[in-house]
Amino acid sequence: MTLCYDNEHEYCFSFDAGNLAESVISAVLDQEGCPYEAEVSLSLVDEEEIQESNRNFRDTDRVTDVLSFPMQDFEQPAVYDFLEESADAFHPESGELLLGDIMICVPRMRIQAREYGHGEKREFAFLVAHSVLHLLGYDHMTEAERKAMEARQRQVLNDLQITR
Repeated sequence: MTLCYDNEHEYCFSFDAGNLAESVISAVLDQEGCPYEAEVSLSLVDEEEIQESNRNFRDTDRVTDVLSFPMQDFEQPAVYDFLEESADAFHPESGELLLGDIMICVPRMRIQAREYGHGEKREFAFLVAHSVLHLLGYDHMTEAERKAMEARQRQVLNDLQITR
């Protein structure tokens, strides 16, 4: 698994955010049975940048905690059989599955950690897990989808012993 990690916000975490992100991404991919090595990009940004991206890509002019930009169009979450037919699903040099990009708003993440009464490490790991599930085609538009996604997020964090 390749993580293209960019801490644009330059916030100094009390944990190794890059290593934690790699662990969470790998755990999600294993849990979801991804049969490929994968590449994910993760950028840590400020409120201004995430609001601009949210406005430009989602027509929503507000700050959000995280944005996910999937590169693959999963018809069913974590069903990978269509990928072999796609010429641009894999990195031409590494052969890794190109999953997509994640942006985490560090100031928003820090606020949410306080609001939810847990540490920044847990909130960061949650946002990474949540986003990778989006990259794999999961969503939370219906109650059933929300419950399924929450159960998967919770399982990954529990497996990694990252609790509230």
